Amino acid sequence: MELNTTTIVSLCDELKLTTIQEQYNDVSLLAAKENWNYSQYLEELLKMEFNNRMDRSKYTLTKLAGFPAIKTIEQFDYTFTVGVNSKQIEELASLNFVKKHENIIFLGQPGVGKTHLAIAFGYKAVLHRYKVRFTSITELISDANKAKRDKRYDAFLKNISTPSVLIIDEIGYFNMSKEDANHFFQIISCRYEKSSTILTSNLIFSQWAQIFGGDKIVTTAILDRILHHSHVINIQGESYRLKEKKESGIINSDIYKFGVKSSTKLVEKTEVV
Repeated sequence: MELNTTTIVSLCDELKLTTIQEQYNDVSLLAAKENWNYSQYLEELLKMEFNNRMDRSKYTLTKLAGFPAIKTIEQFDYTFTVGVNSKQIEELASLNFVKKHENIIFLGQPGVGKTHLAIAFGYKAVLHRYKVRFTSITELISDANKAKRDKRYDAFLKNISTPSVLIIDEIGYFNMSKEDANHFFQIISCRYEKSSTILTSNLIFSQWAQIFGGDKIVTTAILDRILHHSHVINIQGESYRLKEKKESGIINSDIYKFGVKSSTKLVEKTEVV
């Protein structure tokens, strides 16, 4: 029986089966050569279509995530830092924290791998087709202020609550005004127990009040929501970026040590002193 290729192409185009449209002829020749039955032929075409769609989806989600670079868990150097438990990282890499809407907070001085791990978990989530967004705290607050000025604040909050995983990098590198702190509170509140947030900070929690305009009430409210159902990983060590300079004796590495006891337990609540 002669195939009506025009009809096949038209139907594939209508159903958006682009891979089948491109590959069905070559696969049919292979099927004839290897004496496949109809089910084998159909299965092979559907697998090709599925795999191609998954690849396109991952590419799109990775692009939309806005990662500054692609980092993976496998690339992380456990030997260079203290406080990072490889078993805990592997457990979190199962992405159960995303399913449970739990948060992850990485604490530590600059250069110890906080952002690397944050991106690695985000990228792992993208590969499992979760929607992820990466942003610095500076960019996030700037976007919030602009949305407020443009009278589209509700739309901004709705948009920021959409990603299954939101990564907020570099908390603590600048102090916020009370209005900025309120923006951050609104962002955390709209995501609370609905989705996962990964945060990185160079400051321990008792110092967070200075970040949020010195307002201890707002700070406590923020921390209460962030730390409820959360995993806190306190990374101690020296800056990986400055490793070579340290080894050459140019930099006194002691100033980069983060002298706080490591904590990797699930946190239920905290108190700002």
